[in-house]
Amino acid sequence: MRGLALWFLVLGIVSVLIGMGWGIHMAGNQDYLLAPAHAHLNLLGWVGFSIFAFYYHVVPGAGEGTLPNLHFGLSAVGLVVVVPGIVLSKLDITEVLAAGGSILSALGMLCFLIVVLRGAQVR
Repeated sequence: MRGLALWFLVLGIVSVLIGMGWGIHMAGNQDYLLAPAHAHLNLLGWVGFSIFAFYYHVVPGAGEGTLPNLHFGLSAVGLVVVVPGIVLSKLDITEVLAAGGSILSALGMLCFLIVVLRGAQVR
């Protein structure tokens, strides 16, 4: 595995490692206020990025060009913005980052949809 697939998988693994540590910390303190942010880190980061990684690995041509790189950038920045944004939202500070990160993540997923549809062979 290399290229875009590798980068998605590495970020997925980093996400789940952070998420596991965060979950252990929450359990140790019996404080689950930030569980929604923890869940988004694991779902978007570990599950989503792993699915992207394996798709780009199985369909290597799909990772070529500008759109797959845009997909990676939007998804990575979206994750890095949405998780702290949810934390700030849960702490009643602001919802702006959560909203912005959600939009970036959704745009990343839209890019992925286009990548997949471009690679599909319609018969």
